[in-house]
Amino acid sequence: MWITPEEVLMANALWVSERANPYFILQRRKGHGRGGGITGLLVGTLDVVLDSSARVAPYRILHQTGESQIFWNIACGSSRKEITEHWEWLETNLLQTLSIFDNDDDITTFVKGKIQGIIAEENKSGKPQEDEDPGKFREAELKMRKLFGMPEEEKLVNYYPCSYWKGRVPRQGWIYLSVNHLCFYSFLLGKEVSLVVQWTDVTQLDKNATLVFPESVRVSTRDTEHFFSMFLNINETFKLMEQLANIAMRQLLDNESFAADRSLPKPCKTLKNVSALKRDLDARAKNERYRALFRLTQDERLDGHTDCTLWTPFAKMHVVGQMFVSNNYICFASREEDLCQLIIPLREVTIVEKADSSSVLPSPLSISTKNKMTFLFANLKDRDFLVHITHFHICHCFQENPSPSTPPSLPPSPPVLGLGEMPQNQHYSPSLPTAKKGLLQIYQQDVPEELGPKVTREKMKEESWNIHFFEFGRGVCMYRTSKTRELVLNGIPESLRGELWLLFSGAQNEMATHPGYYGSLVEQAMGKCTLATEEIERDLHRSMPEHHAFQNEMGIAALRRVLTAISYRNPSIGYCQAMNIVTSVLLLYCTEEEAFWLLVALCERMLPDYYNTRVVGALVDQGVFEELTRECLPLLYEHMQDLGVISTISLSWFLTLFLSVMPFDSAVVLVDCFFYEGIKVIFQVALAVLHANMDQLLSCSDEGEAMTILGRYLDNVVNKQTVSPPIPHLHALLTSGNNPPPEIDVFELIKASYEKFGSLRADVIEQMRFKQRLKVIQSLEDTAKRSVVRAIMTESAFTIEELEELYVLFKSSSAAERHDPSLPYLEQYRIDCGQFVQLFSALAPWSCGLHTNTLSSRLFRLLDQNKDSLINFKEFVTGLSEWMRLHHSCLVFLEEKPKDYKYYLRMWAKEKEPKKESIKDLPRMNQEQFIEMCKTLYNMFSEDPMEQELYHGIATVASLLLHIGEVGKKFTNNGSKKTEAQLPSAVDALQPEREDSSGEGGSGQSLVSKALAEAQLETPPPTAAGSDEEAKDDTSVSSYSVVSAGSLQCEDIADDTVLIGCMSGDAVDRRRGSAPDADWSITFEQVLASFLTETSLVDYFEKKHDIQSKMTACKSLRAVERQTSTSSDHDFSLNTH
Repeated sequence: MWITPEEVLMANALWVSERANPYFILQRRKGHGRGGGITGLLVGTLDVVLDSSARVAPYRILHQTGESQIFWNIACGSSRKEITEHWEWLETNLLQTLSIFDNDDDITTFVKGKIQGIIAEENKSGKPQEDEDPGKFREAELKMRKLFGMPEEEKLVNYYPCSYWKGRVPRQGWIYLSVNHLCFYSFLLGKEVSLVVQWTDVTQLDKNATLVFPESVRVSTRDTEHFFSMFLNINETFKLMEQLANIAMRQLLDNESFAADRSLPKPCKTLKNVSALKRDLDARAKNERYRALFRLTQDERLDGHTDCTLWTPFAKMHVVGQMFVSNNYICFASREEDLCQLIIPLREVTIVEKADSSSVLPSPLSISTKNKMTFLFANLKDRDFLVHITHFHICHCFQENPSPSTPPSLPPSPPVLGLGEMPQNQHYSPSLPTAKKGLLQIYQQDVPEELGPKVTREKMKEESWNIHFFEFGRGVCMYRTSKTRELVLNGIPESLRGELWLLFSGAQNEMATHPGYYGSLVEQAMGKCTLATEEIERDLHRSMPEHHAFQNEMGIAALRRVLTAISYRNPSIGYCQAMNIVTSVLLLYCTEEEAFWLLVALCERMLPDYYNTRVVGALVDQGVFEELTRECLPLLYEHMQDLGVISTISLSWFLTLFLSVMPFDSAVVLVDCFFYEGIKVIFQVALAVLHANMDQLLSCSDEGEAMTILGRYLDNVVNKQTVSPPIPHLHALLTSGNNPPPEIDVFELIKASYEKFGSLRADVIEQMRFKQRLKVIQSLEDTAKRSVVRAIMTESAFTIEELEELYVLFKSSSAAERHDPSLPYLEQYRIDCGQFVQLFSALAPWSCGLHTNTLSSRLFRLLDQNKDSLINFKEFVTGLSEWMRLHHSCLVFLEEKPKDYKYYLRMWAKEKEPKKESIKDLPRMNQEQFIEMCKTLYNMFSEDPMEQELYHGIATVASLLLHIGEVGKKFTNNGSKKTEAQLPSAVDALQPEREDSSGEGGSGQSLVSKALAEAQLETPPPTAAGSDEEAKDDTSVSSYSVVSAGSLQCEDIADDTVLIGCMSGDAVDRRRGSAPDADWSITFEQVLASFLTETSLVDYFEKKHDIQSKMTACKSLRAVERQTSTSSDHDFSLNTH
């Protein structure tokens, strides 16, 4: 490519001149291409280690004048062909013009101006640059694509120098981190090391330091481990690896492909060697931390943060921390954890103004809200810009804040299986009792006299919270301090529980910004019959049946509406067991709408991926819990691992937040802490439960005994401060024995969990979640593969190992948007006809030349039983297995009656069933189908080494079967009406047109042989008469579907039958009198018996085919298809132009 002229002082250093004229020199980099000796090896090594651009562009053109020692680099190229084109253009267009100039300086000025003009013209006519990546980075991206054969769609995120440990020898080179791959390249003294790992194949990612490997990164896959070390900034590199691996796992989980964020603000200055994608990922990481810290919605985007101080009126002091500004919130977090946290929604802000600065209070900023609260920030670095951006977001917030009459966008309607929508406002109304109060308030009962002291304590709690509200504020703008945390751990009064759950979870903000959303969603969702609604109906009466609020239709109806609405909002998740238990508890303390938004906060933010078809989030946290147990309780961990208890007991603990294993009044206290502290409190309590029962668990000898101990312990965790009437715990009733263990106060359990395991940090848990997510998702993928293989193992012609390889190939071929995790494993991945043709062509045991695509397309139509133009893995394996077995030669040749194919496919797929299946059940083959079968078989044999023997065999068999069919006519009802004069017509139908065909005669075998010899319908020879259009028509005709135009009646012509239209009029006349004999037919037994008489045919069809080698070749072909060939300079240049 042409480049802006740049000065070169030493033209021959490390470069070899290949062409020259008085004005230009074409040079090649030493070490590139053949030869070069030790000098070339050293130069190549330097280019790799120093990241020289010469590795990307090993050719260049220099401009020189006279005796000047200064050269100008005006063009570079990655291939000889590319640079030669530039050289030829210079010789053709500039040499004669330059010879006119007398002054060398004028020549140089003219050349530079001409090159700059060419570049400007190319930029003008080319597409605008979408990214803002610096030139150095674009060179690295081009290098990555050339070295590893990556397509244009594969974007480089960043690259770093490092060492790759191959054995005990480190190889210094460069690691390239792209969206989908981790790549490494090294070239040292002629030894090349190249490595490509897909992020979706990574099972473990660790940063560690050992004696053998210094501070290094270990990348583990199912097959091997790779170690990288000697990073300049290992922390940055490892964090980027984690992000990319996490994106890959997300893609495996729910097919969320990576999409670059084009709305990122432009950097104020160009960042050297930092791509737009790297900035995007950095921004995503900051956004995730920001949202997790303040429990904000997924669409919240952080604009920036700055150090500052906040005046706290309750403590009469300035607290040092950071201010965060996003599109809908201003937040503050103190530097000291739990000292002070503040969330100010911009919808609540009334005034933002700059206060007077002083030495005590520099650069202050005052923010006032609707509830008459004022917040004073100081020590702001860029106060003017902060005021400007805040005003902008406030205006934008008020413009986009939806009104109750126009709810925000609702999710698209999921597939409906039954009834349509019911009339508006038939299912939910603001006047419903559950729309105004929680179920506990509706079904409030008189408190027994013996609970009087507890009522007094409950009122004292309420008064403590009222005092807190007076000092720290009430609502979303409340100061959250260590005092708030202390009050939560002591228990939230029942009258305030719903309000504070909404506040601490962030659900209140989402509900305030989406007025009317829940009601509209209910009206759209109710009355529709889906798989989710059927599951919901089954579980409605299993949700806290012991509580009187759910022993009547009002509570059940409210639960039905909330669960249906959440399943409609997330159709990809639908409904998951355990949702009903959590939702029923929420409805006791909240209105329907509040319970809905709390459930949204749980499912989408606080417990990510918990409530989906595979409960991935719960499995991830289960793995985290095992890791925490190993660190905190190592002796118990070893013993319980032997028993296999941890994974069994902990799943229900996390899925239901202990609500299903602990008495309701006790578990709800843990839910209080969970909404304030997050998942860490569940881990702490779980560890405390194991610690409290450690001695008994260590003495257990089996899993059942350990589960009984833990179950009885949890059954006896009580809340002695509750004022609600006791609710019988069904699990406790079933597990209580004659001597129940002593009662455990839930507040004492929580206190013990904080004393022993309170050092757990949220960021550490997130780091552990990432590691476990890799393991869990890859384990689920392996489980899915094994389940699929087991399900079809007995119905296929392949071994277990071959089926697993086929599944991987099939899955990689399937488009991500067609993956539906809600379906059974066999049907989750589907491919279309084009993808099937590619796989079939690569894996089929017999190639059919130019007709392979037509053959595979027909087979696809046979396998597509539901006619949705997609087939799943089971159908694919069924087709490939039957093709391998070739039970019926005419499987792919019958095109007239699609209804028969389902019959055949059903019969073959159920081959293992010994029921009445017999080859006698197969329909008879008519003459037209027989002709098509013979032509297709010939095309299958055309590329075989034994082609002549096979040709002779099929000709003999065809002739024999023709005679058998004629003889068979005599035994049919209409046989007496026909004569053997029809045989030449049948043979004639087999023959392609030739001018001398009318004069040929001989036996039936010779006629069939001649027909087969001429059955090839590929491109006619160049000397054949006819226009280009006729030649095009000839090449497009498939021998599978070609029949004589005169041999069919109009009503017999199928939609996909191709008629030969390029024959002469005489030929048409000759064919007009010949038609298939309607009474001629043969059976499969006759076909099989005839084939068995020819040894060459028997050997061909019984030959063992190595599907493993074909699958290996298919994988290699996939790699080659996405690669830009670098085998030669010429090939590379063809791909780049």
